[in-house]
Amino acid sequence: MPTQIILNTRPEPQASRFTAELVASFGERALVVASPLMLPEFLAPAFQDGDFQALVLTSEAGAIAAIRLQAEGAQLPPCAICVGDRTAEVAKNAGLETVSAGGDAGDLVRLILSRQEDRLLYLHGEDRAADLGAALVPFGRKVTSLVVYRQRACPLTARARAAIASGEPLILPLFSPRSARLFLEAAEGLPLSHLQPVVISENARLILPEALADLALVAVRPDGPSMIAAIARCFPPLAG
Repeated sequence: MPTQIILNTRPEPQASRFTAELVASFGERALVVASPLMLPEFLAPAFQDGDFQALVLTSEAGAIAAIRLQAEGAQLPPCAICVGDRTAEVAKNAGLETVSAGGDAGDLVRLILSRQEDRLLYLHGEDRAADLGAALVPFGRKVTSLVVYRQRACPLTARARAAIASGEPLILPLFSPRSARLFLEAAEGLPLSHLQPVVISENARLILPEALADLALVAVRPDGPSMIAAIARCFPPLAG
């Protein structure tokens, strides 16, 4: 049975979960090589408790940061408006009431504008694919932005570099524009023409060199199940 190499570059804890999902979906047809390109570092920003009506969370790391702030005594609002279901699940497990946009930054802006909460506390990383605060200001919403974590860049592991250098077909899932940029930096000098990128958005695809961008498959929706479905399209059909 032919085996497809899949390079899993997600940071932990998403990396372990994504590897498990790939194994569950493709079994022995997939050889998963994990090499996280980012390592989360949680910050302790100066924080003034305010009369906030809701949190805005755009990532799982942001939800974890909220949990850490609560544990350190910060008074956070009881409701979190989240970009996706996984972010909402993490926040809910911390005891917050949650509502999920089930999509991307645009879906989140539309969800916020459909609700009444106005004083919002937006917890996010140092690098952002979209600035929710700037997007909401034209609508008169009061948003306080707080950087609560950063994702430190990591090099490819020796096993990952060997898998790329082998020239064997390799599926490359990329979950953000920054992941695409970090991969290209980490893989400098390695052959890339045999890679099959699978990207979570058009913005991530556009980061890639033209030859890879032309090959890339874009997930139907910006979420994990849609990425798995796009990866499945890279496998040859099963015999029989």
